[in-house]
Amino acid sequence: MADRRAEAVRALTRRIGHDFREPALLDLALTHASVGEGAERDARGRLFADNQRLEFLGDRVLGLLVADRLMRDYPDADEGEMSSRLHALVDKEACARVAEAIGVGEALRLSPGEAKQGGRRREGVLGDAMEAILAAAWFDGGVDAARAVFDRTWKDELDAPPRKSLTNPKSALQEWALAHANPLPIYRIVERKGSDHAPTFTVEVSVAGHPPLTAQGRSRQDAEKAAAIGLLQREGVI
Repeated sequence: MADRRAEAVRALTRRIGHDFREPALLDLALTHASVGEGAERDARGRLFADNQRLEFLGDRVLGLLVADRLMRDYPDADEGEMSSRLHALVDKEACARVAEAIGVGEALRLSPGEAKQGGRRREGVLGDAMEAILAAAWFDGGVDAARAVFDRTWKDELDAPPRKSLTNPKSALQEWALAHANPLPIYRIVERKGSDHAPTFTVEVSVAGHPPLTAQGRSRQDAEKAAAIGLLQREGVI
């Protein structure tokens, strides 16, 4: 299993086009928080390192790189058009598609439980890891390295026709429901699993007169947002 993951990491390195001077940075970017579940603390009281801090930075790095690219590619676009394009390129769905295309799932370091529950294919896990990889490239080689990884891995997303994006899908769903003379959407937590450190929420959203829809997220808010997007997509609104 270790050899299989090592080969997946090597293949991923080739696909992102950056040879890390500090390979440990890439390994950290690929380490899910579940790996630290039950781990002992080190001398400074810290648990096993995972990719959450890198994901925090990578989210900002991605936003900067996308904004810079849009400024150069669309010199005549107004702020509203660029904002719409930016949101479509930085959301978790886009990050997960990029991660899946370059084989991040096979290279992830997950706990046995997370792997058994399908973590290698889970949108949130893949999207977070992809952002963490951008941050790792930033630390390893600076902004130019991160930009090179972004340009290479986001090429298909950048070349694709613009996707409709919502900055606030819950508000959009509420407006849609009211426009059709329906009561406000109702959100209900169906399941919460995983540890306190890395939980997964399953939320059901329902609108009167339409079948309910469930979605998952790393927080209740993320799951509600994903459910709202899913229902709007199913009904052909976006």
